[in-house]
Amino acid sequence: MLKLKKVKRVKGELRVPSDKSISHRAVILSSLAEGESYVREWLSSEDTEATLQIVLSLGVEAKREGRNLRISGKDFLFREPTHILDARNSGTTARLMMGVLATQGFFSVLTGDESLRQRPMLRVVEPLRQMGAFLDGRELANKLPICIRGGHLKGISFLNKKASAQVKSSLLLAGLRAEGFTEVMEPVLSRDHTERMLKAFGVELFQMETESGHMVKLRGGQRLEATEIYCPADPSSASFFAALAVLKEGSELYLKDLMVNPTRDGFFRKLKEMGAKVSYENLRELSGEPVADVHVVYGGRLRAVNVESHEVPSLIDELPILAVVMAMSEGTSKVRGAQELRVKESDRIKTVVENLRAMGVKVEEYEDGYQIEGVESLKGAFIKTYGDHRIAMAFSIAGLLAEGETVIDNPKCVAVSYPQFYRHLEEITK
Repeated sequence: MLKLKKVKRVKGELRVPSDKSISHRAVILSSLAEGESYVREWLSSEDTEATLQIVLSLGVEAKREGRNLRISGKDFLFREPTHILDARNSGTTARLMMGVLATQGFFSVLTGDESLRQRPMLRVVEPLRQMGAFLDGRELANKLPICIRGGHLKGISFLNKKASAQVKSSLLLAGLRAEGFTEVMEPVLSRDHTERMLKAFGVELFQMETESGHMVKLRGGQRLEATEIYCPADPSSASFFAALAVLKEGSELYLKDLMVNPTRDGFFRKLKEMGAKVSYENLRELSGEPVADVHVVYGGRLRAVNVESHEVPSLIDELPILAVVMAMSEGTSKVRGAQELRVKESDRIKTVVENLRAMGVKVEEYEDGYQIEGVESLKGAFIKTYGDHRIAMAFSIAGLLAEGETVIDNPKCVAVSYPQFYRHLEEITK
């Protein structure tokens, strides 16, 4: 357990760890490519290490050079694994690797930890079956462990109703070795890191806005050319420090090399909407991703804001910390259309509501979100993380703003995405 008390201010400059989504994809696409790719500033966390270990089990070779990786790709010619492949706690690893394994004619089995084995997989399994892969597992393959035998795939046209980037990415990866075209349509553009990185590896994609949303399409049979990929700082990891800076009087913070992809910076746009002083400086593009140094300054109490369903994909991982910001803002804020929070590492709607109430906030829970009445100050409380890294980090920030002592029941779970979180927190609050 970890005990936290109110801090005086936030000051300094920070380069948070590299983006988890980019780090996963850099390893996977480098493995699919022909030749040696160089991945700069790769994030080593429990989730990304799960992805790396799985591709190593498939015969890929990788060499670590500090925070960088050299990966010798197999051009889709993987080796049949001799043991069960473990995605640990990483939904990204499990779902994207299903798409990769669906291209292979051999037998493989994917599993995960206790939490991941409860998360839904049918959203990926069903379209992969439509493409011609064989998948089976618990609850008709909705739950891990899932066995896969692929190869001889055919492209499909698929409506991605939930605008899930993991589903889209899995199908695009499978589509690279499918006959004909694979097309994914979604009502709102989900994270587009896979599309951007595929282009960096030389893949030709077709993208367009339609009356019903967004469409991306690729032709099967394309080869990936080895390249260099830079992994920028993770906006999800940075959101916790930005929240602390905009809520604590006298604070000023520079967040360096931050990815500001429009499908990912919804949290920072919401802060601006709430009246926060947030600016993007030194804007540039690296490996197809927009990157900036983000300057955050305390500017007084923020105002309430609503999050609508179409905005959820761009800040899905930041909703727990945004809930903390809402709790300390003036007025009543609301989040709707976020049912996906129910099937994350924990039921994040339930855990956010429970912990905010413990800190003295009036919260109304909905099936797809919550309504939060802002308070002048939070009360220290015992925080139940349910082993969820984003809940632990969000309510650690709340604890540093609250009156009295806050206890985090499982601080170690932050290692899933951000092993250095508490050390970095200490650096900017000295």
